[in-house]
Amino acid sequence: MLDDTRYTTREMQSAGEVGRLLHADADHPPVPRAKVGILVANLGTPDNTDYWSMRRYLKEFLSDRRVVDVNRALWWPLLNLVILTKRPFSSGEAYKSIWNEEKDESPLLTITKDQVDKLSKRLHDLYGNDVIVDYSMRYGNPSTIDKIREMQERGCERIVFFPLYPQYAAPTTGTANDQAFNALQKLRWQPYIRTVPAYYEHPGYIGALGNVLKEHMAEREAKGEGKPDVVVASYHGVPKRYLMSGDPYHCQCQKTSRLLREHLGWDKDFLETTFQSLFGREEWLRPYTVERVAELAKAGKKDLVIFAPGFSADCVETLEEINEEIHEAFEEAGGERFTYLPCLNDRDDHIDMLVDVIRNEGQGWLP
Repeated sequence: MLDDTRYTTREMQSAGEVGRLLHADADHPPVPRAKVGILVANLGTPDNTDYWSMRRYLKEFLSDRRVVDVNRALWWPLLNLVILTKRPFSSGEAYKSIWNEEKDESPLLTITKDQVDKLSKRLHDLYGNDVIVDYSMRYGNPSTIDKIREMQERGCERIVFFPLYPQYAAPTTGTANDQAFNALQKLRWQPYIRTVPAYYEHPGYIGALGNVLKEHMAEREAKGEGKPDVVVASYHGVPKRYLMSGDPYHCQCQKTSRLLREHLGWDKDFLETTFQSLFGREEWLRPYTVERVAELAKAGKKDLVIFAPGFSADCVETLEEINEEIHEAFEEAGGERFTYLPCLNDRDDHIDMLVDVIRNEGQGWLP
């Protein structure tokens, strides 16, 4: 619970107002009223699609030991002399194909802003100015350290740090939390921080995914169309050795798919689980989405629906990789109808679930 008694006036309850502490000397620096910060975090985005913007973004991303955990002596020359001279061009083209030209930003950034706007309104209705909601990116801007410092300056003595990854993985949730903890090392007065756990089995999350699929099936029925031949849940991949080393990501993805099938009453053969976005030569979690959709097409599954339950917002991996590259692989193998269903993004049922998670994780802090 927040405590007003240390301040001289009740008027300081207004957001951004500061005042003198009770019993403090007259020359004591003004102190903002204590608030709780809700900081949602996502992977990140380049500032633009040009070579140098992409290079900066990729260097930060691919330098993260959580993302690429191979021998540094081998990786650094490969990264700086080979990958970062070529990949910014191809990655830039991929981002150009989905870039939000109107706002001059990536779709991930646009959607994250929309999510935070809705969360802010919902939490303001519940808690007034006692709660501040904002967002940060693990790679690129706005950075985690900048946002935590900004929240502290606005009076957030307690921060609920919420990585928007339904399933936990070291290269996603793990590194996001690392960055939040690293930020504390740079602050003289550290705020208290709670990290939010993965929500892969939250009823609201499963229900929201189910609503997306049920709405699509209803649209097909309204048009007099039958069900698709198969539905594919495509999750971001990680190397197989992560699973063997104890990372829970694979198991949590499988459980999400199982709970969703049970929620919808579907058979396992109708809703399949695959993994995308391979990188490097080692084996990753299987089946690979790009290979599996081709196999399905060759096996006579001509009408395919695909969605990405591991992403909280549409991004280059969904809008470009799935809806362009994987789409192309399906059609080249003989597939006829390929339907990509958008991520949960800023749907109201998704926001409802995020609010429920925040209220649960903020118990004792939120009034």
